[in-house]
Amino acid sequence: MKTKLSLAVASALLASASAANAGIMIPAGDWTLDIGGVVNAYYTSTKESGDFTGASGAVLGGSNATNSSTEANITTGLLPNYLSVSGKTRQNDLDVGFTISINPGASTTRSGIQGSQQENRQAFVTFGDKSWGSIKLGKDLGIFASDAILNDMTLLGVGSGAGLLAGNTTTLGRIGTGFMYADWKAQAAYSSPNWNGFSFTVGVTQAWNAVAAGASTASPNGAFDSAVSSGRGGSSPAFEGKVSYEWAGDFGGKVWASALSQDVEGLTFGTAVLADDEATAWDIGATVNVAGFGLTAYYSEGEGSGTTIQLRDGFDSSGKPRDSEDWYVQATYTLPGVGTKLGVSYGESTLEGNGAGDLGLGNDEYSNEMVTIGAYHPITKHLNLVAEYSKVDTEIGALNGDSKTISLGAILFF
Repeated sequence: MKTKLSLAVASALLASASAANAGIMIPAGDWTLDIGGVVNAYYTSTKESGDFTGASGAVLGGSNATNSSTEANITTGLLPNYLSVSGKTRQNDLDVGFTISINPGASTTRSGIQGSQQENRQAFVTFGDKSWGSIKLGKDLGIFASDAILNDMTLLGVGSGAGLLAGNTTTLGRIGTGFMYADWKAQAAYSSPNWNGFSFTVGVTQAWNAVAAGASTASPNGAFDSAVSSGRGGSSPAFEGKVSYEWAGDFGGKVWASALSQDVEGLTFGTAVLADDEATAWDIGATVNVAGFGLTAYYSEGEGSGTTIQLRDGFDSSGKPRDSEDWYVQATYTLPGVGTKLGVSYGESTLEGNGAGDLGLGNDEYSNEMVTIGAYHPITKHLNLVAEYSKVDTEIGALNGDSKTISLGAILFF
């Protein structure tokens, strides 16, 4: 795979029913440039019910910002629209490369306002040699939990969040309903050579702040009861690493494990200053493919690492870290002759409660679970049609809600 969109997009290409084998390759003196990208858009219809209708960004099930029971949108899916420029060269016995990308959204929410969000997810340089590995400096996909999202079938579709995140660059896929978001992080990382399928990556990455979910009508006091921080990791970065073994053949597959650790300084709740702490998480996963069938299983645990995005609601109002658990299973089958990939997946993300209190996310157990059924059909080498149905159930203490999303659209790789 020569396309240098990103590790995420490359893996999506490999997993898709139809994969582009290269971007637009341009020789330029000592360099070879690769211009590639992704364009996708989906019509989505999301129906919400339960106790959380009107919650502003706090929950995935039933959280509809328009206070409507059904909402239609035209939006990008889990993958953003991408335009990526990469370059590579061999100089002084080193393989040197770079990648820069821009990621515009496809949706707008107000007449006359072209305000869909745009991100810049990648800007990094690499250098190394196949004999000893490579070093990456800059911003790219995080290390911990990266394989969880790269093997998620909704990477080519929508998953959850279509009603919640209208106007953003992406939806959520299975983020928060089976795994933690790896996110796009400033980092300094070392990747080993590939030793007959075995490899590892270790690095330091930008530490995150501890954050709380938004205010919600689900909470009597108008806000969730989670501690927040302004100090990120203080004087320390986050530490991340992963190890994997991949094999090919009629029974091909991959197994992996990764971990994350970072200090959390400056924790506060209201006017109370709380003790510093640490957030940790680990995961393990496997995917196998044989005779058109694919099976993926993933499991993760964390302490203080939060849910959905890293360090979100990881600490309660007293500053005590909360235990989290994420897992999903996924089965796919590619129809012979036509290439259509059919898939079903189920997963759950749980944040444990730390004791009795008013109905707030910092004290009550919080869980999201989602089932997704999808069909991904290649109509050309680069273009796939996508149809998905996803149902999310959210529980916070005694409250619950659900959202059901139907999405139809297309995704193009070049």
